[in-house]
Formats: sequence, structure tokens, C-alpha cells
Amino acid sequence: MKRFMRTVILGAALAALFSTTGLSAEASNPLIGTWQFNPAKSTFTGRAPKGQLRTYAIAGDAEKLTAKGISADGKPTLVRYTARYDGKDYPITGSLGGDIISLKRIDEYTTESTQKRAGKPVIIATRVVSKDGKTLTVTSKGTTAEGEAINNVMVFDRH
Repeated sequence: MKRFMRTVILGAALAALFSTTGLSAEASNPLIGTWQFNPAKSTFTGRAPKGQLRTYAIAGDAEKLTAKGISADGKPTLVRYTARYDGKDYPITGSLGGDIISLKRIDEYTTESTQKRAGKPVIIATRVVSKDGKTLTVTSKGTTAEGEAINNVMVFDRH
């Protein structure tokens, strides 16, 4: 009976440890939160959006993005996806680039996304959160669905 109780207690302790570790990993992800576009610090080869508010959240074991904005011509925009950092393809809606996205983690502060259209990579973006957690820089290179080449650096401030 004592052996059974030790096994139960050890199992409960390990379960608590692993669930706490997962929560702290989510809490320590510097990308999670809301970010406001800063046009004064950003550069574009094409037309710049008038504004954008990005929210990154955890959805189970995946990252969820909701980006609401105003395009260069004043129209509302909405980009959404839920994807894991496993290099696999996931649907993305509202993007100027592709209809599929895959994510890769480079390090604690840096991630890379690849958007695809018709199965081919069209936009690669690198996202870097500053060490102080106050600034997000998204560098995007590729081609929009309309064939416009982009080489953009979007800077966001934590909201």
C-alpha cells in the first residue's frame, strides 16, 4: 500500500511540474500580447498600411494571430491564423501574400514564417522581439498575390 501511495504522489508531483513548466513557457514567450504598428519607424518598398494592431496568443499548443488594420488605400484588413512551430502548413486568411503559413522558432526572441501560394513560398518574414520586450520588428521579403515585390520592415510597439 505504501508503494502504491508513493507512486500516486510521485505521479501527481510530476504532472504538476510538467503543467507548471508549460505555463511558464507560455508566460515567458515575449511575442505573446498586443502590438501597435509604428509607421514612423517602419520602411516599405511598396505602399505602407495606415495602421495595424496585432494580437498574438496561445491556443492550446499553437500560436494564434489576429491582425486588424487599415490598408494603404484606407480599407479595413484582417489577417488570422493558428499555427504550431513545427514547420507544417496551416491556413492563413486575409494576407496579401499566401493562403498557407508555416512557423519556425529560431531562438527565444526570433521566429520565422513562410507564406505559400499554390504550394510555393512567396513571403518569408522574420519576427524579432527586443530583449526588453517593448518592440517587435517584422522583416518581410517576397511577392504579394498581385505580383508586387516587397521588402518591408514593420516596427510595432507593445500595446
